[in-house]
Order: sequence, then structure tokens, then C-alpha cells
Amino acid sequence: MKTATEKRNTRIRATICDIPKGSVASYGQIAEIAGIPRGARQVGYALRHLPEGHKVPWHRVVRASGEIAMRTGSVGHREQKKLLQNEDVAILNGRVDMKKYRWQPDLDELLWKPSAAWDDE
Repeated sequence: MKTATEKRNTRIRATICDIPKGSVASYGQIAEIAGIPRGARQVGYALRHLPEGHKVPWHRVVRASGEIAMRTGSVGHREQKKLLQNEDVAILNGRVDMKKYRWQPDLDELLWKPSAAWDDE
């Protein structure tokens, strides 16, 4: 039986996996879609504790301002920037243009798209 934290992390990972290539979402946006209002910190926690060998596109999650959350110049920052640029997401002055690249799923996508969350329960 999964703990509440494991179930929450599964919902977060499944939501992140739904972000299409070339788009990004904020920590808070992921939390809202995953059913965790005001849960941006929980999204960060879930990302820090991804299992070894995961396929979660973690690089598509940025701050609401469009900034990469990791310290500028760190290995993680450089890797996230490279992965986003490989998906044709432009990063100007250390930010992604959220008006242009923010994932905006419609209601049908949220309600009817098969989710990876069901695979883990």
C-alpha cells in the first residue's frame, strides 16, 4: 500500500510527464493540476527525489517567472538549459518566456488523456 506522499509524488510525476516537448510549466501549475493547491514546494521535493533511471521530463518545470530554479552556473542549471534548448525553448536573460512556452492544457486533455499515474496504483 502506498503512503500519501508516494501517491502525491506519483500524481506530480504523471502531471510532469504530460507536459509536451517544447513547453514548460511552473511548480505551482503542476501542483494545481495534480490536485495539490499551493503545493509548489511539494513539486520541488518530488523532483529532488526522482527514482534512479526515471523518464520524467523534469527539465520542463521552471519557476512561475520562467527562471530555472537551480543556481545559475550549476551543473543542473546548465543541463536543464541545454535540455530546454534542445526542445527549441528559448532562454533569454536566464528566463523562459512563459507567455510563449507555458503549457496550457485544455479541459478535455486534463479529463480524458490517459495518465501514467494509473500505472502505479
